[in-house]
Amino acid sequence: MDEPLDIGRGVEIPSSEIDMSFSRSGGPGGQHVNKTETRVTLRFDVANSPSLPEEIRAKLLKRLASRLTNDGELLISADKHRERPKNLSEARRRMREIMAAALVEQKKRTKTRPGKGAKRRRLADKKKQSEKKAMRKAPKMSD
Repeated sequence: MDEPLDIGRGVEIPSSEIDMSFSRSGGPGGQHVNKTETRVTLRFDVANSPSLPEEIRAKLLKRLASRLTNDGELLISADKHRERPKNLSEARRRMREIMAAALVEQKKRTKTRPGKGAKRRRLADKKKQSEKKAMRKAPKMSD
């Protein structure tokens, strides 16, 4: 696959920057699995990629820190299918989704306070509950 990987925000990663390697998949599969290399591993160097603008590189490095190697590379493996082309497209799709999700701006949370009506209802419910429990107590003996 020679087409570039579009990760959104007008950023495309040329296929020459994505290193592909193939290996044997694990699991059951008989003789076929023992002789074909269908697992696909994609390796993209986020830290040193010339196609990423500095702002986007910084965001990816920060938000994907737990997924990156010590050298700043993103590794994606796919071995779900028994065919190499399907695994390759699956790995490319996952890489695109992971990087696009990391670039989505997260909404800033705005602090809110309960309104006057909510406070009034809460206090009224507390008072009602208190009175209900007070009625369950035995009456005090007075002389």
